[in-house]
Amino acid sequence: MGVLADGLVQAFQLLIHGDPKVIQIALLSLFVSGIATLLSLCVGIPVGSALGLARFPGRQILVSLVNTGMGAPPVVVGLVVTIFLWRSGPLGMLHLLYSPTAMIVAQFVIAFPVVAGFTLAAVQQLDPKLRLQIQALGASRVQMVWLLLKEARLPLFAAVMAGFGAVISEVGASMMVGGNISGQTRVLTTSIVAEAGRGDFALAIALSVILLTLVYLVNLVLTMVQQRSKSR
Repeated sequence: MGVLADGLVQAFQLLIHGDPKVIQIALLSLFVSGIATLLSLCVGIPVGSALGLARFPGRQILVSLVNTGMGAPPVVVGLVVTIFLWRSGPLGMLHLLYSPTAMIVAQFVIAFPVVAGFTLAAVQQLDPKLRLQIQALGASRVQMVWLLLKEARLPLFAAVMAGFGAVISEVGASMMVGGNISGQTRVLTTSIVAEAGRGDFALAIALSVILLTLVYLVNLVLTMVQQRSKSR
């Protein structure tokens, strides 16, 4: 209990005094996870919509792959991305390994199936008659998809929160592709692992509190937007 109390006190001090190193780590965490989540939305929402609305051979296989990807271990994703970005790998010439860009790629791979799966479920739960009504009004395919996504906006906000939560809290993939390099690729989750490994549990707890605070604030903003959208 003493270690926990020391960690809470230290977290409060770090937040109040604005430790530059901690701020840098926190900002990098938000940047990497934020960009990865944004990219996953740009790809996952169209893919999830297509799987939810279209019917074509092999669709069930693709849906199964998306559902499997939602539970894929981050460390396995990190291993696959590392192999691709390794100097002798297919994308080794890009020299992206052990950089924030590599971490964004790995986190995108983690978040994409989560967003696509939530979007698929959101579209499928809509009343089929709504789609027929929109088509009867002469809407184009693009307009129909847009109106259906607008109708499913509440579950889509949940997709954003789930995707962001999946990547901001993961450590395995970030550690493997980023290398946990101090001042370059060290984020909050990898910092917690590093400090705990050194035996500095108070600082590890402090960083954990800061991580939980950031996750709560981001989800608070998204929840407020979601509920405001619900009232319209």
